[in-house]
Amino acid sequence: MTAKNRPLAEQRCSEQDAPAPDYALASAFLESLRSFRSGALQIDQSAARHFLTWLHKSRIPLSGVDEAIVERFARHRCRCGRYRARQLKTLTYLGRVRRFVCFLEERDQIQVVKDVECIDTHLADFARHLDTLGYSQECRRSYRSEAEHLVVWLRLSRVLWRDVDDAVIERFVQHDCRCPIKRKRGKVVEGTGFARRRRGARGFIDFLRRRDAIPPVSTEPTFVEDPRLSAFRIWLKRHRGTTDETIRRYLQEASRWASALGPDPATFDAATIRAIVLDQAPSRSRASVRMTVTVLRVYLRFLSAQGECRPELIHAVPPAALRRLATLPRYASPETIERIIDSCDLSTPVGVRDRAILLLLARLGLRAGDVWRLRLADIDWANAVLCLRHGKSRQPTRLPLPQDAGDALLAYLTEARPPAREAHVFLRVQAPFRPFASASEIAGIVARAVARTGIEGVPTGSHLFRHSLATAMLRGGANLESVGTILRHRSPGTTAIYAKVDITMLEAVAQPWLGGEAC
Repeated sequence: MTAKNRPLAEQRCSEQDAPAPDYALASAFLESLRSFRSGALQIDQSAARHFLTWLHKSRIPLSGVDEAIVERFARHRCRCGRYRARQLKTLTYLGRVRRFVCFLEERDQIQVVKDVECIDTHLADFARHLDTLGYSQECRRSYRSEAEHLVVWLRLSRVLWRDVDDAVIERFVQHDCRCPIKRKRGKVVEGTGFARRRRGARGFIDFLRRRDAIPPVSTEPTFVEDPRLSAFRIWLKRHRGTTDETIRRYLQEASRWASALGPDPATFDAATIRAIVLDQAPSRSRASVRMTVTVLRVYLRFLSAQGECRPELIHAVPPAALRRLATLPRYASPETIERIIDSCDLSTPVGVRDRAILLLLARLGLRAGDVWRLRLADIDWANAVLCLRHGKSRQPTRLPLPQDAGDALLAYLTEARPPAREAHVFLRVQAPFRPFASASEIAGIVARAVARTGIEGVPTGSHLFRHSLATAMLRGGANLESVGTILRHRSPGTTAIYAKVDITMLEAVAQPWLGGEAC
């Protein structure tokens, strides 16, 4: 028989038998608030007494109180004597109840499992750590605030620190905040507010893991790679000397159609191989189709070398048209290049850094990846030489450092580069002063510089400077061999495309039209 169906006299008897609520806890809560707050605090005491009264009527012990119990209290049909149901509709009132619960947890009236001790000390050390990294005052305040918010939310949610992973952090980011923190109002700015929560929570969790305060995240792979692709990866690395970036692209392409070939390489047939190349989505570009052809041939060559498939199947891959020298390199005039370089604002650290990057691209024809990987040890100041150790050919190359590029690089290192212990030359200008995530961010710097000048009709990638340098050299009288040396081309055929932009040279070798005057 439920409590609702029991006789009224029996219900009253059972309530009288239950221990009376300890209202002294509410008084102690009130005294704790007076130590740092002023003004009328009767509502705080009233909310605490109301909650204790409801716990008594519901026969819920203090040891069982958690966020779920507070939610039940917020939804109950209030028949708690002098208290009113409308009070439960206000978030401020429920916030006082949650603050009372936190007070009881701090006094160990409500037992909470703690797998990290001295969390307040960790919070203070986290704030000092952010200051050491050079974060602005506003960023430090934001990170510290969200770290404190995470501490309260984990305690209310009864989630242990050792169980925190990306899924738990996302739950924290998306939760409808009713946490007993006065500055939290339950409303978050769409987009930036969620990003701020996520950034602060991850920063504090990473800090605790680096201190070994909580165990590291599990390293178990969430994605199980096909065993054949794993062997393909090793073969590319050991027997072909392929770079890590190329291996990543090859495996990404192979994973698209590896299952279509079938589980047993001995049963591969020419029809299936041709279908992989020919039956592709119309949205895929010519370059993507050529990538499919290249990777499929290399993959079949790998399998045949292992003795798992017939070697003649390599010839079943249909060719993809590659018309070499069919297009002209897109370039800009020297005047346009100088306008792009001069668009950098040298009164800001960003402008000083970007100008050094643009000058290295323009004067030496570097690739975006060369600038991205450039290390402090790669600059030989005594001999004015730049050593490139991580290029496409994976062979170290020494290039002379022009005066203006060297001056811009020195200005960046002495005036604008953040004080960080990073080996990379170019860093972000905001804390924590890390290197760029990839070479694509160098291309983004070029695109923004072009946009500032308002120039239209020129490409926005970093290769703009590379093509423009080669074109200017040829028009200035340099031969293709010199251009290939500066651009570090392994094949003369790669440099030959720039011969088509030397109009003066082409006019000298042009033959008369056999059909008479050209129309």
